[in-house]
Amino acid sequence: MTLSQQEVAKVAALARLALFDHELATMTSELSNIVGFVSLLEELDTTNVDPLAHPLDAENVFRDDVPSPSLSTAEALQSAPRHDGQYFLVPAVLGESGAA
Repeated sequence: MTLSQQEVAKVAALARLALFDHELATMTSELSNIVGFVSLLEELDTTNVDPLAHPLDAENVFRDDVPSPSLSTAEALQSAPRHDGQYFLVPAVLGESGAA
């Protein structure tokens, strides 16, 4: 399937992308190739292929969540440039009230 430059320009506009004419020509060619490849995949016979959520059989392996020795509050705050005795004090990032 070949896409037109108008179709690619419309998709670019929907994605809020501004493309120069030479970029539009390149993207039209590349997207047409991608759509063509996907149409080839649609022709594959997948009758005996089990559906996959992920191509690998990898599983996350986590350690047991057990407490281990850690720093006390005083030790953690010891080298902090600013603290109030219980918490690190850092410059506001989101504003005074914490709202964005």
